[in-house]
Amino acid sequence: MNRKKKVVSTLKKKAKKANAKLAPHSNKPRYISKAEREKMALEAEVIQKEESNQQAGKAQEEQVSAE
Repeated sequence: MNRKKKVVSTLKKKAKKANAKLAPHSNKPRYISKAEREKMALEAEVIQKEESNQQAGKAQEEQVSAE
């Protein structure tokens, strides 16, 4: 009886661990390193500059076509 109980409890522990691994842990966001944050900020800045340049170019085209 004791051996059977031990085997069953061992199998239950394994199943419990497997289910715990599959379950989502928390709503905590993924860690982003300082260097990665700076890189993302620079990319966002570059994109913003490109958009402003495109808008300025469109405004100039409209002025030229209006004249």
